Order: sequence, then C-alpha cells, then structure tokens
Amino acid sequence: MDRFQPPFATDGAGDVQPPVRGRDEELYFISARFAALAQGRGGIVCVEGAPGSGKSRLLAEAQAVAMFRGLKVFRGGADPDGQFVPLGPLLDGLLSGPEPLFSADKLRDLAAAPEQRFWLLQELQDRLEQAALNNPLVITLDDVQWLDDVTLLALHTLSARLSSHAILWLVAVRSGTRTPGVLTTLARLDQAGAHRLRIGPLADAAVAQITEDVLGAAPDSATLNAARRAEGVPLLLVELLRGMRDEDSVIVENDVARLKGGRLPARFQTSVRQRLDQLSEPTREIVQTASAVGRTITIGLLAELLDKPTAALIAPVEEALNSHLLVERDGRLLFRHDLIREAVEGSLPVSVRRALRCHAADLLVARGAPVTEAAALLVDSAEPGDRKAVELLRAAAAELTTSAPSSAVELSRQALELTAEQAPGRPEIMAETMLLLWQTGQAAQARALAATALPGTMPPEAEARVRLGVARVSSQYDFTEAARQAGTGAALPGIPPSLRAQLLALQCLNLSMVGDFEATAAAVTATIEAAADAQDRVAEATAIAVDSVVQFYRTDFRSAFTQADRGAALAAEVGIEHSLWVPEALWKAFLLNAAGRPDAALAESEAGIRETQRQGQAAAMGMWMMNRSRVLLDAGQLEDARAEAEAASAMADELGMGNFADATLLYTLVRAALHTNDLTAARAYATDVKRMLNDPAILVRNVGSWLLALVADAEDDPGTAMTLLDESFGTFDLEGPSLASPDDPADAPVFVRMALRAGTPERAAACVAVAERRAASNPQFPILAAAAAHARGLLDNDVALLLRSVELYDGIPRLLPRASALEDTGRGLAARRAIHAVPHLDKALDLYTQAGAERDAARVRRRLRAMGAPRRRATSKGAVKVWPELTASEVAVIRLVAQGLTNRQAAERLAISPHTVSSHLRHAFTKLDITSRVELARLVDAREHGQ
Repeated sequence: MDRFQPPFATDGAGDVQPPVRGRDEELYFISARFAALAQGRGGIVCVEGAPGSGKSRLLAEAQAVAMFRGLKVFRGGADPDGQFVPLGPLLDGLLSGPEPLFSADKLRDLAAAPEQRFWLLQELQDRLEQAALNNPLVITLDDVQWLDDVTLLALHTLSARLSSHAILWLVAVRSGTRTPGVLTTLARLDQAGAHRLRIGPLADAAVAQITEDVLGAAPDSATLNAARRAEGVPLLLVELLRGMRDEDSVIVENDVARLKGGRLPARFQTSVRQRLDQLSEPTREIVQTASAVGRTITIGLLAELLDKPTAALIAPVEEALNSHLLVERDGRLLFRHDLIREAVEGSLPVSVRRALRCHAADLLVARGAPVTEAAALLVDSAEPGDRKAVELLRAAAAELTTSAPSSAVELSRQALELTAEQAPGRPEIMAETMLLLWQTGQAAQARALAATALPGTMPPEAEARVRLGVARVSSQYDFTEAARQAGTGAALPGIPPSLRAQLLALQCLNLSMVGDFEATAAAVTATIEAAADAQDRVAEATAIAVDSVVQFYRTDFRSAFTQADRGAALAAEVGIEHSLWVPEALWKAFLLNAAGRPDAALAESEAGIRETQRQGQAAAMGMWMMNRSRVLLDAGQLEDARAEAEAASAMADELGMGNFADATLLYTLVRAALHTNDLTAARAYATDVKRMLNDPAILVRNVGSWLLALVADAEDDPGTAMTLLDESFGTFDLEGPSLASPDDPADAPVFVRMALRAGTPERAAACVAVAERRAASNPQFPILAAAAAHARGLLDNDVALLLRSVELYDGIPRLLPRASALEDTGRGLAARRAIHAVPHLDKALDLYTQAGAERDAARVRRRLRAMGAPRRRATSKGAVKVWPELTASEVAVIRLVAQGLTNRQAAERLAISPHTVSSHLRHAFTKLDITSRVELARLVDAREHGQ
C-alpha cells in the first residue's frame, strides 16, 4: 500500500467510507504501477471479480491514490442500459472534470461525419497522446462487461496504440463474462501485456475488520460466525451487517458487538426488499421507479415519470440516500451497486417495469435526448405491434450503423421482432437487418434471414435494392456471395435501368475478385450496355475498371492501362462517395506495380491516401494503405512494407474488411517476414492464411496456398509446397491470377526454383511457358521479359539466359527480383569458375542488404564464404550510423516522437498515417529494448549528443 495515504474515499453522497479491507496486496500493486507511471511507463491493469467483490470500491480507492499523487484521472463506467451509446462510458470521463479533453461541439461534429467510428478513435488517440505528454494519465473504466462495442474497440485499440505513453488503463470486469465482444477485448488486452488482478473472497481477518467498521465494535465469535455467511463477498457482508444492525440483531457492550438472539437477516434479495418496505411510500416509489429505468437517472426525469413537481421529491430523495440504496454523483441518482438495483427491480411486476421503461423512452425523445438512449429502454420492454417503438429502434439502428454496427443490428433485430409478418414496413426492416448482419460479419444469419425474406415477399424493385445493399456490404467479406446477390437482383423483372446497371456492375466486379474471368468478361459487356442505356456513370466506371482487370489477365497490358485510366477518370468525375468499387483508381496502382513500376505505383497510392483522408473516407483510405504495403514490398522496402501492412491490418480490424484484406495484407506480411528471416512471425501469419484455403473464391484460395507454399519452402519442404499448389497449378493456363493478386511476374522464377527442388520439372516448364507468352504479348514491358528469361534460365540451367535476365532487370526498380537474378547467375557461374561468380553475388548481397532481406543476404554470405570470398555483415541502406539496428523510417519516427510530437503530428511531418507511425514505433521499441517515450527521449539524447 502507498506509504502516503490519501484521505478515505467518499461515497456518492459525500459520506466518508471506511478503508478498503483485505486488498492490501492489490492496492500495493496498483500503487507500484502509479510509481512506474510517474516515470513514464504506462500499461493496463484489469481487475476481475464476482459481483459484489469490491471491484468498484478498489477502483475508487485507486483513483483517490492517483489524485493524491498528482496524476490526472479520467473515470468512466458502463451501464447495462447504456450499451447503445457509442463511447459513452469513455467520453463521460473525458468530457467531465476541470480540464475535459473534448468539447461537446467537437463530438457533435464527429458524430455527424461519415465513418464516425474511425475518425472519432483517431481524435481520441490524438487528444490522449497530447494530454499524456503533459501529465501522466490514469483512465479507469468500471463494468467492462457492459461496455458498448465501440468502447470495447477503443479500449483495446487505443491502449495498444498508446502503449508507449504514460497512460495507465485501470479497468474492472465481472468474472465469468461470456459476451463474445468482451471476451475478445479481454484476450487482446492480455496479448498487449495487461496484468489481471483477480479478486477473490475476503480473508477471515478482513471480514472481522469490516464487521468492526460497520458495527462500531469488535465482533464476538457468534457475530463473526454470522458475518461469515456472506462468504467473504464485501457487498453481501456489508448488507448483512447493516441488516443485523438495523434489525437490532446485535448489541454493543464493553466495546464488543454481540449477537442478540438467533434471528439473522434473510438472503440478500429479500433483505433489500425488506429495506424497501421500511421506506415511506413516496421514497419506495422513487427507488422502484429508478430501478426500472436503469442504473442512473436524473431528478428531472424522475419527476416527469412520477408526474410530480421536483420540489416534492426533496424529502423522499434524501430518505433514499440515507437508506444507502441510492447515492448521488454528478447530478444524477444511481444505485450503490447493480445487485441492489436488480433486487429492487425484481420487486416490480413485469408489466409495470415495461410500462415505466416505455414511458421513460417517450419522455427522453420529447426532451430531445439521443434516440440511442431512448432505444435502450425499449429493447426489452416494447410490445409487438408498437409502431412508435419500432420506428425509434430503427432510427437508433440507423444512427449506429457506421459507428457501432453490432449494437445497431441488435436494435434492428428487435424492431423486426416487434413488427407483424404482414405489416407494410416489414420487408424494409428485414433489408436493414440483413445489411447490418453482413456488416457485422454474421454471414450465416444474414443468409438465413434472406432465405425467409427473399424472393417473392416484396416487390421486385424493393428486392433488387435489398440485394444491391447486401452485395455492396458483402463485397468486403465474401466475393462469391456478393456476385450471387448482385446477379440475382439484376435478373428481377421490371426494375429501373440504373438499378439494374449498378447490380450488374457489382456482379462483374465480384466475379473478377472470385477469379472467374470467363464469366467476368461476359458480365462486363452486359454492364457496359446496361450503363449506357441507363446513362449511369457510376456503373460504367466500375465496368471499365473491371474490363482493365480482364485485359490484364488476357496478357494485354496496353489495353489494361488504357481501360484503367478511363475507369479512374470517370470515377473521379462521379466522386468517391458514389463509387461502387472504393475506389476504382486503386486498380491503376496495382497495375503499375505489376508492370514493374513501383515508383509510379507508390506515387499513385500516396495520392489516394491523401485524397481519401481529406474526404474522410476511412474504408477507401484503408484499401489504399493495403495497396501501398504491397507496393513497398515489391519495391524492396521490406521494413516499411511490414509497418504499413500492420497499420492497414489495424484499420481493417476496426473497419471490418475480409477477403480484400486477406489477399493483400497477409500476402505482404508473410513475404516480408520470410525475407527478413522472421520465421516465427511467418508461421503466425500462416495460421491466419489457412482460413483462406476454405474460401469459395478461387482467387482467395490461390493466394492462400501460395503463401503457405512459400512458408513450407522456407522450412525446406518443397514437396509439401508443391502439394499445396495443386489447385493453383491447375489455373496457370486459365485467365486469372494463379499465385498473387494481381499476379507478380517476378513470382515465376520463385515458382520454378521451388518446383525444381521438389522434383517436378514439368510444373516448372508449364510456369515458364506462361511467363514467356506474357512477355511475348507485351514487349513494351521489360519486367515481363526479365522474369521470363530468369525463369527459363533456371529451368534450362542456362547461364547466358540468367545473365540476360540481369541485364533486363537493370533499370527496373525491383530490388529483390534483380538480386535474385544476380544470385542465380552467380550460382551458375560458380559451377564454372568462382572468380566470375563473386561480382554477381556481391551485387546481390548489396541489394538484399539494401532491402533488409536478411534471410536472402545470409544465404549469399554463406555462399561467398564457401567460395573463399567472405563479406562483412553490413546494415541496410538508410540505417543511420548512430542507430544501426533501426531502419531509416524508424529513425525518422523516433526522432520526431522524442521531440514530443504525437503520432498524428509525426505522421503529418512524414506524410504517412498515424497507424504506420505506431507500427514503426513498436518495432523500434522492440529493437531498442525500451517500453516508454520517456526512455526513448533519454536514449535519443544520449546517442545523438554523445552522452
């Protein structure tokens, strides 16, 4: 325990509470964390215990200690009826106090913005960073088991992003929580290094101390035996003792509390109800009404519910506070503990409780309160057929769609349950619920609901609009399902031409993502015709962009670029907010990269990131970041590629992306890990990759099998690698991607090398034939000729062709393929005369080192040593002399951060995202073996000033 004790904590009514008993070890641990926090080291502490075990009391005591130490404290707590107010528990704390982090106006602006959740979290991160740079922060969150899904997201993402800051997250949760979102959050906190403080029953000594605190005298053995009935649960113990005292079951004689007679208070719930019976009628009415409405209530709302003037509540409220059932905090009444509220609520007839909650919802709406606050009261109280309640639930669900889709789907489901089968608005509510189910990743439930709603239960146009919505949402998660929904919708009779054109556009887009290019080509033709008839430029832009994809896989790169430019220009005219493929211009960047122009692709992706960030389009920005990570990988900037992929992965997690993220981010992460010799990370990513093998889209399966084959080959198991590629190999002669997405021409030599090691030269020959056909069809793209010559040189063991591939790669800004060609050439020359091989191997080693490809560099160093021409290990290009263990990007980030800049400020200086700054920082901290910005500032000062 802290040697310098603060004054005793007070309860909500301002009364001094007795000291916390039996939790010295826990308080000592928290106090030690406060001492570390004062030195700049933050962290996460999770207090876990049964209801009534004293979690909230421990948090209150910790807050008092923190404030006594001069730390800044923000306090929040969840409410079982507040789960539809996104970020409410966290923002309550950040908006209150003498120095709030936010203004109410700022929050309203954020709430009105599209993709609210992402930007609100960005704003929260920036404000917390800035505050922590000025003074260490303690953020407490009570009752995590009742947090809304956005606050859960904020808790695990912000605590991870801000792990280097002087911020201590102190959270409390009921043990035995089974809610999936809460369990996931707790697991992620554990992964981030959270310390669990599990609170068990009180020891006998603590029970005796609390008994003396409540009764005012030391207990005799009989009284202590009675106190043991509470089984060491603090809340139950205090209630039991108060009941004993109030019912005169004990007397104090000679400073000893003695049990008088054998009568003891009844069990907890009955005890609370007995205490209710002892209250005056007006006070009992207040307490019961408050219990029906929720954990907290304002005096004004209570007066309206009871239809009484506020002044008439003065005496009853005072009696309620004196009864220790209610306390007052921040101008609101709340129950001293949720178990007390639940016990009081249980004394009400169900019909009365429902009526009170519905009445409270009406009053809140009339007062202009957020619809989400009112909707929370209706979820378990509205009656079937209540149209007013249905509309309120729908309005609340619509408000939460972008910020808290999990909460929104619950409200939408309830609205659907309250709506009769034949009600006119039911199809529309079903459509809304289906979209939300898809958005929250509940594909099976969405399909089941669609099976009951479609087809035939609504007019064709209404059904087509439902299918358009489902196709748009599921495009992020399941390409096959999206194509099916769009195609079925487009075939409905009598629908408007523009609607049909957009459905066809989504169908052809998702067919291209599935990898069925014969069907895609036919769909593109149908879409372009339909878009022309309807004069729908949105559908036309998507169709033209998809046609570029088709031309690319027909090995007509020139036409692919022409169509990509047309599609991107048309999409820009239409505006990204109307785009069906967010954004069409993204394909142009992928195409430039595949054509061996990563420099141009980087410029395109950076422009895309800037523009989508300016427009507030978080999902599109995330897709551009995924693209950029792939381009950085292919450009040979491995550490930057990995950092960007990790940053984009965090965004994908927050925004809910599926197939697209798998096919881009996992590709980058696995390959970067293999090249940098991080096999542990590669195996961890491979666990995620395995799910791709069961995807209905062959494109996704092929990317997954290629990544797993690369990992197997890195573990010297080329036979397993070839087995994994059985299906992919069958697609080599078909239009469409076979390995990556889009195909990387430089993968051909990688496959050939793998196939030869596995003893399957026929597969290597088939791959070479494809590479040569592609090169012959596109002579103006030298990377294709270089890759084909490299692959053929490996197959035929032809050093002349390998030398030719090195020449062709010269001038192409692809470090790794060029280094690979140099290495294979050196290997071939070594078989003839080592002296001729060394220059090629030396150049290969330089390029691998420049890229940070440690695994490849180590292989070349071993070969040079074996030839008697050893090379000293060198750092990668761009690493600063003072910081040999860091990349240039990491050094740039740590220098800015050491100056006291927030992640956002550093990101603006470096023209990257705050997520990417976080990723670079995390890697730098690991390499430097530090955990806080305070340590970083000291280290930067010492190294760069020679101290």
